[in-house]
Amino acid sequence: MSATLGRQHLIDPEVCIRCNTCEATCPQNAVTHDERNYVVHFDLCNACGACISPCPTGAIDHWRQVSAAKPYSIAEQLSWDSLPDQAVLEVGEAGGLPAEVLEATQAASAGQGGAVNAPWSAEKPRVNLYSVGAPALARVAGNLRLTDAGASCDIRHIVLDFGATAMPVLEGQSIGIMPPGATADGRGHHIRLYSIASPRDGERPNYNNVSITVKRVTEDHTGAPARGVCSNYLCDLKAGDEVRVVGPYGSTFLMPNHPGAHLLMICTGTGSAPMRAMTERRRRRRALKEPGESMLFFGARAPGELPYFGPLMKLPKEFIDVNLALSRMPGEERRYVQDRIRERGKDVARLLADAETHVYICGLKGMELGVDAAFAEVCREHGLDWQELLPRLRQGGRYHVETY
Repeated sequence: MSATLGRQHLIDPEVCIRCNTCEATCPQNAVTHDERNYVVHFDLCNACGACISPCPTGAIDHWRQVSAAKPYSIAEQLSWDSLPDQAVLEVGEAGGLPAEVLEATQAASAGQGGAVNAPWSAEKPRVNLYSVGAPALARVAGNLRLTDAGASCDIRHIVLDFGATAMPVLEGQSIGIMPPGATADGRGHHIRLYSIASPRDGERPNYNNVSITVKRVTEDHTGAPARGVCSNYLCDLKAGDEVRVVGPYGSTFLMPNHPGAHLLMICTGTGSAPMRAMTERRRRRRALKEPGESMLFFGARAPGELPYFGPLMKLPKEFIDVNLALSRMPGEERRYVQDRIRERGKDVARLLADAETHVYICGLKGMELGVDAAFAEVCREHGLDWQELLPRLRQGGRYHVETY
């Protein structure tokens, strides 16, 4: 690309929910915000893509071809109510490039970004039906503790009933919860996002309800005591309580719809929510005898801290191949999901080599490097090239990561 042309990264203010994920994940400190918009510094952004995948709405994945000498300023972006259309650059603005070269350069950059597409057969999702200004109202139909009473974490399965309010969701999508109250400066709390843990026909089939998986937050990332605003609000809810909900969000972390697709799922803790939704979707369709394997790697400290442990253990192996990685078992060596992936290397490699396999990774961000290294090792030992395979999986909408 000519040095006088630039590809500017922008955030759509109409879709952005101000969750701060982009600013928190940007390694270049290129994202900033005010009380109105989140925006990107043209001179700091290097288009690394680190912020693309974590964004729950896709607001982050927008690009415009600009003159490098005249990009959209921070002040301009902060004033927007919607994204500007792509400006038509004059040949002179591109440093005297011939028109056909300019056209080819602009075409090559159009539509680029870092997001992975949804599987080709995925159901079309509905997104952004309810906003902070006009949320949907749901009532708590159930609040069940999933972890043992003596476990180090309190994880809940919460069912929300929307009554006559439409809330169409797919496996892999998320909803936003608006906790009541305000911050010390009087502003309303930011919404918090939770993955849907129920299949598309509801926690109770054919009822207008959804379930989410919530861990009560009692300390920050350093281990210091800290009370999570939204998680504690949700975990303390009683049946009949009213909850404000926005969304739904998510258009890529979706399961394939066609028979014969294989699911290779890796998760830890509450990252089990979308895996539970996908597994339950398939369980309810078992009578159809559709082809397609399901393989799950699930990490936790101990069985009592593993969400959905009991129901998961009742599923037959021919339906789902479950591999637990328990890291705090007395007298046993610590085992993580990447260790179990290596142990099942032959079967993992077979699935990775199959064009029908779709990979889903969800859980703590620290698991990403370990899983990637395990996949690379497994591929090397079984005649595959992970560095060549991974881009093909991503380009085909078959490799999805949601970590936090």
